[in-house]
Amino acid sequence: MFNMDDKYISIGELNAFIKSMFDENVFLRKVYLRGEISNFKNHTRGHLYFTLKDDTSRISAVMFYSSAITLNFKPEDGMNVLVEGRISCYPTAGTYQIYVDKMEVDGLGALYIEFEKLKEKLAKEGLFREDHKKPIPKIPKRVGIITAPTGAAIKDILSTIKRRFPTVETILFPALVQGRDAAPDIVRQIKEADSGKYDLDVLIVGRGGGSIEDLWAFNEEIVARAIYEARTPIISAVGHEVDFTIADFVADLRAPTPTGAAEMAVPTVSEIDNMIHSLEIRLNEFMMNYLHTNKLRLDHIKNSYILKNPLSLYEMKEQKLDNMIDRLQNYVTKTLDNYELQLNHVKSSFILKDPMRLFEAQKEKILFNEKSLYHSIKNIILTSDHHYKMVVNTLKLVNPLGILEKGYSLVTKDEKVLKSSKDLQVNDHIHVRMHDGSVEATVSKIN
Repeated sequence: MFNMDDKYISIGELNAFIKSMFDENVFLRKVYLRGEISNFKNHTRGHLYFTLKDDTSRISAVMFYSSAITLNFKPEDGMNVLVEGRISCYPTAGTYQIYVDKMEVDGLGALYIEFEKLKEKLAKEGLFREDHKKPIPKIPKRVGIITAPTGAAIKDILSTIKRRFPTVETILFPALVQGRDAAPDIVRQIKEADSGKYDLDVLIVGRGGGSIEDLWAFNEEIVARAIYEARTPIISAVGHEVDFTIADFVADLRAPTPTGAAEMAVPTVSEIDNMIHSLEIRLNEFMMNYLHTNKLRLDHIKNSYILKNPLSLYEMKEQKLDNMIDRLQNYVTKTLDNYELQLNHVKSSFILKDPMRLFEAQKEKILFNEKSLYHSIKNIILTSDHHYKMVVNTLKLVNPLGILEKGYSLVTKDEKVLKSSKDLQVNDHIHVRMHDGSVEATVSKIN
């Protein structure tokens, strides 16, 4: 509250009063503004601070985290936006600003964001890879064209092709190139042209210049995927040289204009003449080199020693045959000598002369093994018997019943061994075990 006795008030009181005026004004509670973002700052807590400006003025703006999380785009400097919010005063700084509740990209900016999102998505999937792009034939026989049947684009393409290479055949696949139904129609015609029925060497897909909205059919995902999946090489010719669409990135070749596409699709007659002339020169050079090389080979053969003295070849073969016969004879002789030595060795062996010597030797070996086996078995039996007696003596020593042989007895009652007279009463029945038998008894007295 203001102090009525003092005409001076504090700055805080003034700013609070101004804030209350802003907050109570119904026209400032819901404001819609169009402007460009500048001085954008994304606070660590998620709040957005920026300035909205146009050609003549500017206003500070803040969008708190609770509203900022609903955005489907990333704000940045230079972006044109539409905002909805309320105007109020920030008492601490003494400035007024708009507190933004909703924000969206203005006009063409929204299309640009959609374009960038699709471009990024398809790039990640590999639809723009260079290794997927097909080469454009140098001399096509048949060219397909997908565009509107009327307009400057088709006229420019046909006139350029006719002027450059009049012998090529062209087939028009008329399609809508603008509007809501344009993208499905372009896809349908791409699939028709690529079906194989028309035997196309190359396909031009495009239209003349226009606004981004006019060219938007060539930014549709279905068109991009149809171009990517086509087997026929495709030249994209959309708009002017400064215009870029998704179709340009997916196509096998991008032309700056429809006329440029026609120039890329077919060569000129002079280019064909130059190409033929160049091939003719290369062919002549190849044939001259080929003939020269083979002439040298022929001269070398004609001057060879074999042709001048053919008997020398026969003499060489005869000498080689003699060497082979000598080697064969030496081998056979040496082999027979080795076999003869082996045979004489076998014939002179004692086995053939006195076979009983082998039997006697084996018999002595068997008798020796028999004696060794007998002694081994005997030793094993003696060792086992000794071990057995030691085990029996050990068991006797640890046998609790062995002490009975010395005159002691084992007294039990109800199958329990008695250790003390306190465990007995008169008339108890007891069992007395001795070393050679047992007796049953009744207790008559306990001392």
